[in-house]
Amino acid sequence: MGRPVIFVDFTKALRQMAEARFLRVLVLGIILALALLTGVYAAFLGLIEAFSPGSVDIPFIGPVGGIDTLLSWGSFLLMIGLSVFLMIPVASAFSGLFLEDVAAAVEARHYPHLPPVPRLPLGESLKDAVNFLGLLIAVNVVALFFYALAGPFVPPLFWALNGLLLGREYFSLVAMRRYGRPAAIALRRRHFLQIWVAGALMAAPLSVPLVNLVIPVLGVATFTHMVQRLAR
Repeated sequence: MGRPVIFVDFTKALRQMAEARFLRVLVLGIILALALLTGVYAAFLGLIEAFSPGSVDIPFIGPVGGIDTLLSWGSFLLMIGLSVFLMIPVASAFSGLFLEDVAAAVEARHYPHLPPVPRLPLGESLKDAVNFLGLLIAVNVVALFFYALAGPFVPPLFWALNGLLLGREYFSLVAMRRYGRPAAIALRRRHFLQIWVAGALMAAPLSVPLVNLVIPVLGVATFTHMVQRLAR
């Protein structure tokens, strides 16, 4: 029995990592993901500073407080640990900033027959990404109640919920880039379950520190293959 098609899409994305153009995009994507993670973490430190009069002493890490501790060694370790959760919104923000570069690199290698598409205005891409990010944050805030009741099932519930949202976002943005919004929505509705599974399989490694830095790039690449396969 052959591998599930989503793993075929992911394998194609993985194999392209050695290609010079894609490797450049991957390195830039890791830098962007790390920058976004630092920004989200800085906001987290700002909350600590706003609600706590001093630093918080975390075992094995040390004192972590407001923005002034952002560059400390203990703060860096905490950021990497918190990336288990923080990389989900980072991946959502990433899609609006870097999707075009990744999708173009994949299409140049695997789908050279496709006609060129005009680059989406950054403002339009950011608008969609901000809307998705707001939805993701709102849903996760509401879901905190269910996480508290889920016990050992918190990780699969977290991955399933965020996989639903990330799969919807990545597939929609990749498909809209080439086929327009109405066609992308129709395609997404037709293949809802497959897109959800792909999103969950993306959300799970986003919870693995350091590994999660490459996932946004590989996620866009995987969904680019997926859109082309489903559109055929």
